[in-house]
Amino acid sequence: MNRRDMISTTLKGAALLGIASIPGVAFAKRSTAPYTLAPLPYAYDALEPHIDALTMEIHHSKHHQAFITNLNRVLADSPLLGTPIEELLTRLNEVPANIRQTVINNGGGHANHAFFWSILHKPGPWNEPDRSNAPEFYPAVLEQFRSPGNLFELFDKAAMSVFGSGWAWLVVNADKKLEIMTTANQDSPLMVGKTPVLGLDVWEHAYYLKHQNLRTNYVRTFWSVVNWSAVNAHYKKALS
Repeated sequence: MNRRDMISTTLKGAALLGIASIPGVAFAKRSTAPYTLAPLPYAYDALEPHIDALTMEIHHSKHHQAFITNLNRVLADSPLLGTPIEELLTRLNEVPANIRQTVINNGGGHANHAFFWSILHKPGPWNEPDRSNAPEFYPAVLEQFRSPGNLFELFDKAAMSVFGSGWAWLVVNADKKLEIMTTANQDSPLMVGKTPVLGLDVWEHAYYLKHQNLRTNYVRTFWSVVNWSAVNAHYKKALS
């Protein structure tokens, strides 16, 4: 049996056993299903008045969908289709060079937006993390930033520092510490080995209909719609 036949036989056997991957064989097939747009876990108008319904609808159904459509198109004839998007972004060196930037742009757009929707919720009074809504995350904030207010201030500065399109993030780094960072365009922290626990889309399409060119207003209202229980869940997962 030659090497090609051996690899083929190994992969077929793995598929029958339900094994996700084989060491030394890049991106063993998981699924041929294309990526899809999940519905939001709340109505488009749920974040009013901080993020308006029309912006949410266009942002989700048009912008996010476009990233998914383009990603499915570029991977249509590739064994990478069906790879969990987070894994794809951590193994970009295994993506063919001729499609890698397209995968970064659109795979990052898909992953970033799916994450963003997950940390938002119906607004109430000004809210911040505490021991009741973020029992694991809140002590880490105190250790790293001394107070939620200091975290907000530093995060706001990072969000305002992004030139053009990009994201502001609070991530867990390789030392399992919280860190504020920014990325350009649709780059993901996952690409540099960091796990997001909080993120803010500062592309103009995320806020222009309501706030026009006033990014600072959008950044300040963000804290009114953060779901700290979801952030806490992402933090716990990042530590595991």
